[in-house]
Amino acid sequence: MGAIAYETDNNVAYLTITSPPANALSSTLLHDLAEQLDHIEKEEHIKAVVIKGNGNFFSAGADIKEFTSLQNASDYQSLAERGQQLFDRMEHFSVPIIAAIHGAALGGGLELAMACHIRIVTENAKLGLPELNLGIIPGFAGTQRLPNYVGRQKAYEMILTGEPISGREAYEFGLANHVTAENDVFEKAMNLAEKIAAKSKLTINSVMRLIPYAKTERFKAGVQSEAREFAEIFGSMDAKEGVQAFIEKRKPNFKDQ
Repeated sequence: MGAIAYETDNNVAYLTITSPPANALSSTLLHDLAEQLDHIEKEEHIKAVVIKGNGNFFSAGADIKEFTSLQNASDYQSLAERGQQLFDRMEHFSVPIIAAIHGAALGGGLELAMACHIRIVTENAKLGLPELNLGIIPGFAGTQRLPNYVGRQKAYEMILTGEPISGREAYEFGLANHVTAENDVFEKAMNLAEKIAAKSKLTINSVMRLIPYAKTERFKAGVQSEAREFAEIFGSMDAKEGVQAFIEKRKPNFKDQ
């Protein structure tokens, strides 16, 4: 079984991240997600997608241990670009993708959620980009998408402190469309997806093509710059210290080099 479970009901595709314990975004998971998108594109009856996490989390981040196995700056840049391309494909997908978020969407997990068109969160879910705590930076377009949702000033605060916000705060800042009680998030996502799926697919596809025009060209340039800087930062001594401290569950000792 792959890292993404797939099922359909009432013209809605349900993708469940099944990569315990934290549903971390490994290269395998990203590959499986891309394959499921391929499959959905061929299923003409699918009019909406819901993506959710199995277990305790939506996705608690990228697979840091896998990152440490990479050797060269070019490897890190390629990794960032692959993730960015997949999430860009999601953002421009022909049918809407709804993220049903419980537990946590952190780092790459939040970047995945932000590539979806609609986000529904539980009140106590944790959403954030904690990369700076590890001496690294977001690499899957997090620095570019987050300001679009929460505004530049809140994006600066969230990324620079690395501190997550709650699902309730995410809703108040515009990062989430709806906030629910802990046990209601999947039902809310399903109901919303079925409302959309009741519409003509011609109209759905048309809207999905049109809304992305609202995004400026600077977004593309910003994403490319993020991939380059992600690669440069990963070569620093502080990145090595931060990642090692994360693995060893201790506070990092950054030297600013």
